[in-house]
Amino acid sequence: MYAVQYIAIVMVLALMIYVLGRYGKKEMEWRDFLFWEALLAGLLVVAIFPLEIANFVKTILGLGRGLDALFVVAIGLAYILVFKVYMAVDRTEREITELTRKIAIELEEINRKLGEMEKRS
Repeated sequence: MYAVQYIAIVMVLALMIYVLGRYGKKEMEWRDFLFWEALLAGLLVVAIFPLEIANFVKTILGLGRGLDALFVVAIGLAYILVFKVYMAVDRTEREITELTRKIAIELEEINRKLGEMEKRS
């Protein structure tokens, strides 16, 4: 094993413990926890067996070199993560819009009732 493999293993294990801690503190949903732990477990396997994994992926994708195959897979995973972030932002924007509408309607009702109360006095 190369020194960089040891470093990668230590970093991935530290990240797995960090994610587990965040899940334990209820800062993360179970689906997100499972996603990140599965992703980190995959990275751990790649860190332990980099040449075998690279050659396997290279054979499946029909690429010339194993490193090219790992880059293709990494770019694909990056796109998946970007899409996941995009969906979370979109969902948050929709929730903010809905809450803003509800608050505006309730504020209009309050102002209307205050106006009626002032007219009675």
